Amino acid sequence: MAGQKKSFLLRIDPTTYAALEKWADDEFRSVNAHVEYLLRESLKKAGRLGKQAISVESQDNKEENE
Repeated sequence: MAGQKKSFLLRIDPTTYAALEKWADDEFRSVNAHVEYLLRESLKKAGRLGKQAISVESQDNKEENE
């Protein structure tokens, strides 16, 4: 399941997208990866991300750094 991602359409106003694009660029991420990162961090902070999802994230990060 670690390699599978769910696709969905996101409608966002141009001003918000431009700010997000700049932020993603500053963090050396694509906009898509940055949106996913921000959502994951918000879910963790709110205690809404299960332990299994956190361990999958850790494995994904480990593979990216190799």
